[in-house]
Amino acid sequence: MSFDAVIDVKNVSKRFGGLVAVDDCSLRVERGSITGLIGPNGAGKSTLFNLVAGNIVPDSGQILFNGADVTGLSPHRLFGRGMLRTFQIAHEFSNMTALENLMMVPADQPGESLLTTWLKPGAVRAADAQVRRRALDVIDFLKLGHVKDELAGNLSGGQKKLLELGRTMMVDAKAVLLDEVAAGVNKTLLNDLAANIERMNTELGYTFFVIEHDMDLIGRLCDPVIVMAQGRVIAEGPMSEIRQNPEIVEAYFGSPVTVEATS
Repeated sequence: MSFDAVIDVKNVSKRFGGLVAVDDCSLRVERGSITGLIGPNGAGKSTLFNLVAGNIVPDSGQILFNGADVTGLSPHRLFGRGMLRTFQIAHEFSNMTALENLMMVPADQPGESLLTTWLKPGAVRAADAQVRRRALDVIDFLKLGHVKDELAGNLSGGQKKLLELGRTMMVDAKAVLLDEVAAGVNKTLLNDLAANIERMNTELGYTFFVIEHDMDLIGRLCDPVIVMAQGRVIAEGPMSEIRQNPEIVEAYFGSPVTVEATS
């Protein structure tokens, strides 16, 4: 099978003063995959994620997205190209309903222009109706219909994570970066969240790049799993192989039998 990288990180480095957070790191995220990124605290995972997402600029190296050089592009420009990110702490509009949160996502809506609102009210209403239909479809897909009119600030942690996932479905996402999706989510909603990620991957063709400390979730969702340590990739493969690698298990998970989550 040919390798088609949506995200291609090439020899990227990032320093913060005397600290080398990412050290000549290279990795690729294959189109249509759910790729996991794990490793001990201080391995450079979060910094690498921020580099890919455009939150910080690398000191050296190159980041490609769909074959185009996007090194140093800002998050909103990456958003326009189809790279979206969710956060460990959900970033909802708390005083708007769940449905309204989804309707806010698509960029360049006609209603954003005061002139268009005055001169073409029919076009604005038609566009709003189309966005609303899409939002309702997303609500239905995620089984959030019972909270669609609830203020987003009143939702549970798991429901907010589902809503963030839904926001990625409101645009033509080419890749979704999931940052600690399990944080603050109870086991029941986490199972729903994982199932929806799987459905988005298999049914809708979404590509996911996942940074996560919950090894059970990584094992369920991700193939391949990339292991980082000291700013570099040290291993890559299916979780079954990662679990059986004595060096990785002993050095980064502290047990030869069970892979424990690291902080």
